[in-house]
Amino acid sequence: MMTKTDEILKLLKSHSSEESRMGMSRYGINVEKAFGTGIPLLREIAKHHRKDHELALELWKSGFHEARIIATMIDDPAKVDELQMEAWVKDFNSWDLCDQCIMNLFEDIPLAWSKAFEWSGKDEMFVKRAGFVLMARFAVSDKKARDEVFLPFFPIIFQHADDNRQLVRKAINWALRQIGKRNKTINAIAIEQAEKLLKMESKNAKWIATDALKELKSEAVQKRLK
Repeated sequence: MMTKTDEILKLLKSHSSEESRMGMSRYGINVEKAFGTGIPLLREIAKHHRKDHELALELWKSGFHEARIIATMIDDPAKVDELQMEAWVKDFNSWDLCDQCIMNLFEDIPLAWSKAFEWSGKDEMFVKRAGFVLMARFAVSDKKARDEVFLPFFPIIFQHADDNRQLVRKAINWALRQIGKRNKTINAIAIEQAEKLLKMESKNAKWIATDALKELKSEAVQKRLK
């Protein structure tokens, strides 16, 4: 008798596409255990299994890329503990899996705020990226958070801005931009921080700052913040 996991894997395999896998690979996605199945199908499958924690664990355990993305879509945040978060973040092997897990699941877990600080200080590339993606997502999703809770993120951004890994550098930039777009007050602080980064003897920090300032100072952002 086929389990739910078996049925989902069979469905994913039936919609596999070598062309899509090649496209994913060109975008820097690890396709070693990927079917090349599109996100719309993953969302359709997930729609029928919301809050199924046990299924999420099984799908993640399968190791297949798309199955793991579905797992992030269907898991129940209330049932995710620290052990699971630590196990899953260490399994991240692609930027899209990292970002999907943060956006679909981890950002809704109370422990995530402390993990943003903890993970951003780690050496492992995808763990570190996860820390900064959490910061970016908090800035977008937590509309009621006070400016003060975001201020401790700035020293961390400054400390790690010299990271020469593109996937980390882009996540740091993302965090700086999203925090700086929350309101006029924190926008001014973010711009000030970015301008400090420009003065660093680091091409990575300068890239982060230049790209962030382009958006933070843009007419569109400034008009919206007014």
